[in-house]
Parts: sequence; structure tokens; C-alpha cells
Amino acid sequence: MDTRRPETTPVVNPLCPTIAVVRRKYRETHDIYSLELEPPDGSRGFAFASGQFNMLYLFGQGEVAISISSDPGRADTIVHTIRAVGAITTGLGRLKRGEQIGIRGPFGSGWPTDAAKGRDVVIVAGGVGLAPLRPAIFHLLSHRSDYGKISVLYGTRTPQDLLFARQIEQWRKRFDVHVEVTVDAAGAGWNGDVGVVTTLIPRAPFDPARAFALICGPEVMMRFAIRALTARGLAADQIYLSMERNMKCAVGLCGHCQLGPTFICKDGPVFRFDRLAPWFGVREL
Repeated sequence: MDTRRPETTPVVNPLCPTIAVVRRKYRETHDIYSLELEPPDGSRGFAFASGQFNMLYLFGQGEVAISISSDPGRADTIVHTIRAVGAITTGLGRLKRGEQIGIRGPFGSGWPTDAAKGRDVVIVAGGVGLAPLRPAIFHLLSHRSDYGKISVLYGTRTPQDLLFARQIEQWRKRFDVHVEVTVDAAGAGWNGDVGVVTTLIPRAPFDPARAFALICGPEVMMRFAIRALTARGLAADQIYLSMERNMKCAVGLCGHCQLGPTFICKDGPVFRFDRLAPWFGVREL
């Protein structure tokens, strides 16, 4: 398999942020928002591969690794979908239009959209894990004839936690993609599935002999998703997952994101599962 990294915006100095301007911010759920940025060099745009991430620097507070959630076919804008869980992610959520932040990137490996050509693709996302997968979905749908059956399986806690709700409805209206959504708990107004996202895998329309699976979500969810996909007949080298734990520097310098012999920021965040299988799920790692 060709493991060469796709062409992206070159990182001139990976440790030196450039300035990006906030174009707009919009609320996705009660604790998740999307930040749309003007590319640092508007004339050249910002090229990235689906699955890559940027380091966003909030002046005076620090920086955080955030996956890019925008369309890789559009270089005129950068979108990051962020859950407010700490001082930096909360502070980024307070930014207003026209304010500046520092940005380093893009970094890391991307989803195998080229290697998946001619194959079925099943996407399994949990919670905010749909954000790193959204660029891959954009790519697959904009190059629809290059792929076989496409399934998007998404699970979240409640209907109020549903990410990209309008976009999911647009995907559902298409006849060339299979979309299913489930929630862990729902009230009387919910007419969809209730249960964890892995319960959707047994009935998803894909041929295990010719499918690729792309997974992103909480690690416990990914472990059970891998188990369900394996039960459907997928091999470890047909399963890809995004690991986004403890990334601090993006260049493998600090060592915070080491998992076995790999560094998530430098060697990932997207990995083929057979590379991680010996260490994935080990509690001490």
C-alpha cells in the first residue's frame, strides 16, 4: 500500500505558529462549537488531507491539538469542531469574529481515501469523533463514483448531542449513501435507534471482503467497534482508526502521546489497526 503522505500545505517551521483570523463561530451542541478560520495565506489557501489536525494557539494560555473538520476540497476556509473541556478549548470558544489565534499545521496522517478506491467504505463515529471523519465523508461523496457502498454509522449520547444534524439529514436524503444514527438515551420525541453505535454494524450494507472501515470516537467505543467489524469478517488491515490522545507538540518531541513504539502526533493520528493491535486497549499505555 502506498503510505506516502498526501500533498498538504507545507509546514515551514513546525514549531512556529502563523496567524489565523476568526471568520465566524457557531454552536453545534451545548458543549461543542465550530470555529471557522481565515487561512493564514488567503491567496494560497490551506490544503490538508482528511484526518489531519492543527495546533491552535490561544495567546497567553497555550495550544491544543484539534482535528480539521472542514471539506478538504475547499482551501479557502479551515473549520475546527471543538468540545469545551478545559481552559484553552473554553477560551477558543469565547473568540469573536476578527480576533486572531496562532495555528500550526497541518500535521499527521490522513484517512486512506486513495487506498479505498473501488472498495466499500463503512464509517463508524462516536460523539465528537464525527468531526475528524467529516472531511473523509466530504471527500467520499464528492468523488462518489470512485467507491462502492458507503455507510455512515453515528452514535451519540442523546438527540441533543447530535453533531452536524442538518448535514446528516442532507446525507440521508441521498440515495447513494447509507446513514444510520443511534443515541444512548432518548425521550418521547426521538424516532430513531436507541443503543450504542456498534449495534448498527451487523446490518450495515458492506461486503467484508472488499471494505475499509474508518473509526473515530472514545477508545472504549473503538474497541467494541473493532470487535463488531472483525465479527463481520474484516481483517485488521482493513480497519483504520484515529487516535487523538495527549498530543502536545505535534512533532514527536515531547513524548506525551507515545503509544508503544509510535507517537500519535507524528506517526498518526490515523493508523491501520494492525499497527496498533499489540498495544491498543492496554490500560497502562
